[in-house]
Amino acid sequence: MPHLNELDGTDARILLALIHDPRQTVVAMAAQLGLSRNTVQARMASLEKRKAFLPFDHRINASTLGYPLSAFISVHVQQQKLGALATSLAAIPEVVEAHGLSGRADLLVRVVSTGAEDLFRINGKILACDGVERTETSLSMQELVPFRMTPLLERDLKK
Repeated sequence: MPHLNELDGTDARILLALIHDPRQTVVAMAAQLGLSRNTVQARMASLEKRKAFLPFDHRINASTLGYPLSAFISVHVQQQKLGALATSLAAIPEVVEAHGLSGRADLLVRVVSTGAEDLFRINGKILACDGVERTETSLSMQELVPFRMTPLLERDLKK
């Protein structure tokens, strides 16, 4: 069964080719996949329209920007202030992503920092946001499974 707005095998092959070499030209990819240049361009445009591509900043390593420490902050909030809180969190540059959760905490916020003192400052900024009741911070000690889509694409191609 196709996923992601009805991805088919050709779409999956194009995405895998991009994962393997994201800087390759459309002509090179078409030759590698045995497709016409126009087919690859049309499929790429369709994938982009369907929001299959994440923003490029997902590929940038925060350590190379001077932020070697990564942490996950569980945030407990006043539910009626959640909408405004999302805007407040987005205004903090070190907040690289935030997810609403079910369970004990309401939000899981991933932050990057220059070190422990900087992390303390960032946590204080989050605590100062209207609607935040409390936070719990966990340092990321090591990334064990980096963000990936290849196994899903490969599995779907085998079906």
